[in-house]
Amino acid sequence: QVRLVESGGGSVQAGGSLRLSCAYSEIPSTYCMGWFRQAPGKEREGVAIIYSTGAPNYADSVKGRFTISKDKAKNTLYLQIDSLKPEDTAMYYCAADRFRCGLRFGPRNYWGQGTQVTVYS
Repeated sequence: QVRLVESGGGSVQAGGSLRLSCAYSEIPSTYCMGWFRQAPGKEREGVAIIYSTGAPNYADSVKGRFTISKDKAKNTLYLQIDSLKPEDTAMYYCAADRFRCGLRFGPRNYWGQGTQVTVYS
């Protein structure tokens, strides 16, 4: 069965770094995968996706600070976050989808439980 489990979140001072991990199972390498976040009272926001070719795409708000990568051998998706800002505070989710691969509409078919990132000034 498909499963995605996020980890690596925490409370960090502005300017610090975090590395989020998403351990997954039963997700073919041809699927699109990505990271999304949602803050209380706000809409879900796509922050980074990675195509089956390995090419990434980032939201403008995180470009240059976030790096998405995938280790197929370890069945793990990563999100390296540097230069954290208070506005990065949110629950971060990893997702996968066979068909959709965009920052706005997906991947969205499969989701993890999320990991909380809190940035204080």
